[in-house]
Amino acid sequence: MDYFTTKDGLKLAYDSQGTGTPVLCLAGLTRNMDDFEPVVTHFADRVRVIRLDTRGRGASDYDPNFLNYTIPQEGADALELLDHLGLEKAAILGTSRGGLIAMTLALLAKDRLSGALLNDIGPEIDASGLSNIMDYLGRPSVFKSFADAADRLPRALGAQFPNLSREEWITYARRIWNEGPTRLELRYDPKLRDAIEAQSVTGEVPDLWPLFDALEGLPLALLRGENSDLLTRETMQEMQRRRPDMITAEVKDRGHVPFLDEPESLDVISRFIEALE
Repeated sequence: MDYFTTKDGLKLAYDSQGTGTPVLCLAGLTRNMDDFEPVVTHFADRVRVIRLDTRGRGASDYDPNFLNYTIPQEGADALELLDHLGLEKAAILGTSRGGLIAMTLALLAKDRLSGALLNDIGPEIDASGLSNIMDYLGRPSVFKSFADAADRLPRALGAQFPNLSREEWITYARRIWNEGPTRLELRYDPKLRDAIEAQSVTGEVPDLWPLFDALEGLPLALLRGENSDLLTRETMQEMQRRRPDMITAEVKDRGHVPFLDEPESLDVISRFIEALE
């Protein structure tokens, strides 16, 4: 793991492995670079896999001003990382919020993108999924240990992620929490909740389709979890209608989000890499 310093003085963590076409991996709202371990394992022999812990997540500094936890600011951080690495362009593999960052950059800095792979995210976000996120966002963990999480998570998330082994649930938990003295602890700034609440105060839902349409001309791929509560099948179909060349797959027995190690995910990532070459 390495670090770079942003223009406003935060130290952000990143990891770079492999050579070739740069693929910048951007995680979801509360997640971190560990979600992309399967991408490193399976594709670092074909592309340069760059993983970023966005400000306030993982090993990166928390922002003293939670109002800076915005998609435009996080997009600017991603471009600063490319500058730090001396890269003119990169493809983005964006999970959830990371995909929203990719679409935003397509509108604001398209010349820096060579393609985008969106993991379970689109320009319309289902309200039920947002509600589920707010149920846990910024809340302390209720689990005492990774083993405790593996025992209890299937009751909470089994409908979205059926048939996971105990080992897979433990891996899932390790990517979300750290082990603390008495319970698992968040691996992100809990003030992300304050940021989302502040940004939602108007109640207005912006039209994100222009951001998706800004990806026109770039290699594009989409993964949707079969049981996703955030990206509906109808939105996926509209995305396909607008971009019939988009590489697409639904990932069986996955909700929000696919883990990127499933056969469907590996196939889409492989085909996306081919489109970049």
